[in-house]
Amino acid sequence: MTQAFKLHRALLQDRSLSLSPTEIGLIKRITSPILSLCLFFTLLFQQIVQSVEKVGLLFSKDYVKPTEIDGKKKWKGEGTTPNLESIVIGRCYEYIRIVNPSIGEKNCTEIWEAFKKAFINKDPCNILPSDYELFINLALHTIPPNKSLFWENNHLLVTSYSDRTRRYMPLCDTLIGSFGDFLNWCGQANDTGFNYDSCPNTEECENNAVESFWKIASITYAKQSSGVIYVMLNGSAIGGAYPVKGFFADYEVPNFQKDRISRIEIWVMDDIGGPDLDSCGRGSVQILEERLKTMGYDITCIDNYKSVLLLKCLDYLNHSDCSIVSSAPSTQRGLVSPHRGGSWSRLIYTIFVAFVFEICFNPLN
Repeated sequence: MTQAFKLHRALLQDRSLSLSPTEIGLIKRITSPILSLCLFFTLLFQQIVQSVEKVGLLFSKDYVKPTEIDGKKKWKGEGTTPNLESIVIGRCYEYIRIVNPSIGEKNCTEIWEAFKKAFINKDPCNILPSDYELFINLALHTIPPNKSLFWENNHLLVTSYSDRTRRYMPLCDTLIGSFGDFLNWCGQANDTGFNYDSCPNTEECENNAVESFWKIASITYAKQSSGVIYVMLNGSAIGGAYPVKGFFADYEVPNFQKDRISRIEIWVMDDIGGPDLDSCGRGSVQILEERLKTMGYDITCIDNYKSVLLLKCLDYLNHSDCSIVSSAPSTQRGLVSPHRGGSWSRLIYTIFVAFVFEICFNPLN
């Protein structure tokens, strides 16, 4: 074998070396399997070395995740709402000019800059409620007594029922709340722009821009509320009508001003066709009632408050849960429909009585 390798080396090094056909055949028969095996182990060794280098990079402090190579971390939450500035400033002017002009003049551009300053050019997971203090001070206005409406798991119903401050003034119908209602936003460290791709949600970090905004907004709203306080809960909500860990429980109830509140009224509204999981005096609602009573408040609780139920039933007039609406007397103008049995029968009876009266008392005519 040693002779074969020597011959093979000589053949590679000296192309002019003349060998007999027998010597060349011997080289091929002996060296080819060995050379193939050597080539295999050489390639295998190279793969092992490359793998080790990758593993070493993975655990080194210089490793950067693929989602961070472009300088932006990919979060799980939605990115900043497009055209955020235009939306927010437009809402501000609409509020002070149309929705609630009684609050007086406000500098919407200045309020926007204070809002933006709270989170722009900062780590999106290190935004504190106190970062919004300047914004809160600029946008703050009074809330009329008996107009505060707190809620859990009833956002759309609350906004519909409040009718943009005409009936009540929930947090989302204040100037502060209008800046964040149904919107999303965040910035990023060392960057003066918004992150439109993604923003951290509460699972990723609690001190994100949106979470901290609603914390200080809720605290401020609770402190401003007075008179009769109204609370709308969802009796069909999975997990309970009153979440013991939520904005209402953690940031609003603790900041009620006892000397400014005369009474608290709770409305537990079930979804139309939904389950009755919670109601007054039981479940999580009972926990809330006992908590408020312990704090010294007078409490009233109403299941499916009629005024709100009427609003909910506008889209479910024929549902059994809305029998309170369909059985109510109503006034109708126009022709009487033959498909409405009761009204049609009364009409025939009335005509018949009139006909008999005419025959009996005016026989000559």
